[in-house]
Amino acid sequence: MKITRLLKKLLAGVAIGSMLITTTGFSLEDFSPADLKHYRKEWKSESVGACTTSSVKTYEDYRMITATGSAQYKYIHNHMTVTDYGLLVDEEGFIGVAMGYLFGAIGSRYYVELDTGITLPVVKVDEKARQHAPNGCTAGSNDAIEFVIHTDLAREYFGGGKYVLNGNFNNSKYFKGGIKDIEKVLDEKIELESGVTYLDEISEIELKTDEEQDGFLEVEGGY
Repeated sequence: MKITRLLKKLLAGVAIGSMLITTTGFSLEDFSPADLKHYRKEWKSESVGACTTSSVKTYEDYRMITATGSAQYKYIHNHMTVTDYGLLVDEEGFIGVAMGYLFGAIGSRYYVELDTGITLPVVKVDEKARQHAPNGCTAGSNDAIEFVIHTDLAREYFGGGKYVLNGNFNNSKYFKGGIKDIEKVLDEKIELESGVTYLDEISEIELKTDEEQDGFLEVEGGY
């Protein structure tokens, strides 16, 4: 009788522990926007600071990048995959974005920390033109990151009329939040302690209705 009760307690503990385990890093195969709230950093990183705290996250269609000899075009076609969500993702689950010249060369990777507790793993696959982001960070809509997407697929998954998510990915609960910090991803992986259970501390965020959605300011891309 005592053994039965002990086994039940042990099994219950295993079940609860399994429910609390969250994802460390992503791969292309298991990437899903819905899992971003569970994301745990896989690589060491160092803060470069937040050049803006804006929550605006615009987008451009990668098919507008047509200069076949450019670093942008080569990187996208050699390293990125178009997912069913319309997002471009590399083999290690980093999402393709456009960033200003402050963020280095094409292929540089960052963790964008949001004030909602969400971490966005991103890789710079396009550079904002200097005339649109003269400070090296934000364009006219005060956005530091501009998702590089397949518009048709993204609209099918995330919704929207003329513009995906009304032109602002902050209108998706998966990407919602102002920028708290930006960290440069280093080449060394984090050594995780064995036997550690990582708890999900991110609260569920309600998706806004059409009437409540944040406004859109279009930023041109494709350079």
